Amino acid sequence: MHRSAALLAVSLLAAACSSSSASPAEGAAAPTYAEPFTISALESERLGSYNSNFEHKGQLFADVDWKAAPVASVLLTVDLESPCYPFTKWKADAPPSGQNWPADCDAFDRNFSVYLDDAPPPSDAGVAADAAPPPPAYEVAHAITPFGGPEHLEIDLTDLANALPGKHRLRVDISSWSDGAGQSTGSNGSWIASAKLDVTPGPAPRKVLAAIPVLAASLGSDAQLPFSASFVAPEGTTHGRLEYRTSGHGGGSTAGDSDCIGPAEEFCHRTQTVEVDGTAVPAFDPWREDCADLCTETPTPSGTQTYCLENPCGAIQSVQAPRANWCPGSMTAPFAWTDADVAALGAPGAHTVSIGVSKIAGGGSWLVSAIYYAYGD
Repeated sequence: MHRSAALLAVSLLAAACSSSSASPAEGAAAPTYAEPFTISALESERLGSYNSNFEHKGQLFADVDWKAAPVASVLLTVDLESPCYPFTKWKADAPPSGQNWPADCDAFDRNFSVYLDDAPPPSDAGVAADAAPPPPAYEVAHAITPFGGPEHLEIDLTDLANALPGKHRLRVDISSWSDGAGQSTGSNGSWIASAKLDVTPGPAPRKVLAAIPVLAASLGSDAQLPFSASFVAPEGTTHGRLEYRTSGHGGGSTAGDSDCIGPAEEFCHRTQTVEVDGTAVPAFDPWREDCADLCTETPTPSGTQTYCLENPCGAIQSVQAPRANWCPGSMTAPFAWTDADVAALGAPGAHTVSIGVSKIAGGGSWLVSAIYYAYGD
């Protein structure tokens, strides 16, 4: 063999050996990702009560697209403005004659939730009588409006976006009714909502295999308990997390009920249980005693009274009172459990979640929702 040929053979052999021992990623170009971007979903949209004369009543919808996975983060921000506050607005928006509030002011605290992907309502034509019900929506924020004040929510949707890339439907839901006489609240009550998503493409923080809406329901005193729902974890699941949101609401007689500190289910300290495939999650307490933190006492413009800065239209004692896992003007964080708490959450296959509530007063209800996240190694 000629010297040049020998050197070439040695060079090729060395290159081959080097190539065979290198990791697949070595020498490859680093992945590139799109620039961060913002989706403006709602821009100061008016959301009226169900009996108002505004175009949108009780619900606002927006189509969003956080594009293809993976994403390093997706942050949803929702802001509420109130026509009730600041009180200087009353100069231009005075209460109608004989009424106590500006007509478009909703002075009460209301259930305030943010959902993704409502199933479209079924049409009567061509739907089999035994057709499976559509899946529930993803409740990604479980909150209460303030008493007539502004509110700011931030919700991390990173795992949801990596599990479900592409287009989705956002719903902001505030259930309310106006007082036509304008005595206890405005006669044509409303809120003003804005929502945006800040999306940062990049490596996903976790390997998310699925995000599954397990349930979204209201359990009344006549509910068949335990209430159950099922889901299927995909093949390859090695870890899982169950997020559970709940709060108690409504009227009903609570006289003589030692679990209650007030005359409605919202003031009742109930015991709840959650089981996955018959195994109970660690004990948890659906009760909040931090509501007083949402009351910075502030003098009215006249200086004759004080109000809570965070809940300007609410009675101070009501704002500060403990409640059934919610506070006015606050988002209630979900309870969350992983396969470290219940092994079944990390196993592929079909699973059942069962919910129990110790007692619900007549006329009262407990809102419950759950989302399951499946992860791989």
